[in-house]
Amino acid sequence: MFNFLNNSILGSYFSTDMAIDLGTANTLIYVHGQGIVLDEPSVVAIRTESGANGKKMIQQVGLAAKQMLGRTPGNITAIRPMKDGVIADFTVTEQMLKMFIRKVNPPRLFSANPRIVICVPYGSTQVERRAIREAAYGAGARKVELIEEPMAAALGADLPVESPTGSMVVDIGGGTTEVGVISLGGIVYSNSVRVGGDKFDEAIINYIRRNYGMLIGEVTAEIIKKEIGSAFPGSEVREIEVKGRNLAEGIPRSFTISSNEILEALAEPINSIISAVKSALEHTPPELGSDIADKGMVMTGGGALLRDIDRLLMEETGLSVIVADDPLTCVVRGAGVALENMDRSIGIFARD
Repeated sequence: MFNFLNNSILGSYFSTDMAIDLGTANTLIYVHGQGIVLDEPSVVAIRTESGANGKKMIQQVGLAAKQMLGRTPGNITAIRPMKDGVIADFTVTEQMLKMFIRKVNPPRLFSANPRIVICVPYGSTQVERRAIREAAYGAGARKVELIEEPMAAALGADLPVESPTGSMVVDIGGGTTEVGVISLGGIVYSNSVRVGGDKFDEAIINYIRRNYGMLIGEVTAEIIKKEIGSAFPGSEVREIEVKGRNLAEGIPRSFTISSNEILEALAEPINSIISAVKSALEHTPPELGSDIADKGMVMTGGGALLRDIDRLLMEETGLSVIVADDPLTCVVRGAGVALENMDRSIGIFARD
C-alpha cells in the first residue's frame, strides 16, 4: 500500500538509513541521526523440528544465541554464518540480518525500506560481495552501498582520507586483518589476510590440546585471550585457571595456564599480521611512505585490544603505532560517516 515511499524522495524521510559492520564475530548497526544502536555477536541458534523432514527454524540471534555455543541439545545448533569476513551460510546470514534490522527498525505504518551501507573485506571476491549485497536486499534494503573495511576504519579513526597525504590503518577483526594505505579519498594499496580474533582463539585451543591434553571451547579460549593474552613479552606473568575436558580420561579437569604460554600460542597468527603490515609498507609509494613515517599507523578492530600488539608492531616496523579510540566500533562509525555523506561521497564506495 505504501510502496510508493520506497521510490520517492519522501522515502528518505520515512526510512531509517543504517550502516552495518557485518563482522565474523560481531554485527554492529549505526542508524542515521542516532549513532550505534546495536552491537551483538554474529551467532544464530537454529532449532530442527523432530521427524524425517524436520523443519529448521531460527530460535535466537545475537547474544542469546552466543550464550548457547557449545551448550545446545541435539535439536538446536548454534552457528556463526560469517567466516573470514564473508558469508559462509547465505540463508542464515540473510535471516540474521533481517532480525537485527527489525530490532533497530520495527515495521511501522508509514515506513520505507532503509538505505544501507555495509562493510566488506578488501580482499573479498565479486561473488562474496554480491552475496553480501543480495543478503542486505533480501533483509529489506531499498539501496545498498558497499564500503571496504580499510576505508571505513580510516573514516572511523578520523584520519584525513581526502587529503593528499598518506594514512595507514591496520584493522584486526574477527575473521580478517585489513591493512590499508589511503590518500586522496581512495585506497592506494591494501592487503587482506584471513587472520583475526578467531585464529587467535583457534591457536589457543590447539596449544592447550597439544600441551595439556585438554579440550576447551571457543568461549573459554576467548576468555583466556582477553584475560591474559599478549603479543609482547611483559615483565609481569599473569595466570588464569581454566576448566576443560581431559582427552585421555574423558572427564572435566581444571588447570592453570600463564600469559607466557599464550604468547607462544599466538605467535603464528600474529606473525601473519606483521608480514601483512610489512608487505603493505614495501608496496607503498615513497612519497606516501614518508608521510606514514612521520604520522605512523593507526590500529582498529577488536584485535587491537590484544595487550601490547601495538608495541610489537612498533618494534617490528620502527614506526609509531596508535590504537584508535574505541577500536571495536571504529569500522561501523566510519561506515556511518559514509552513510551521512551517501549522496556526495560516491568515490569511497566499493564496486562489485
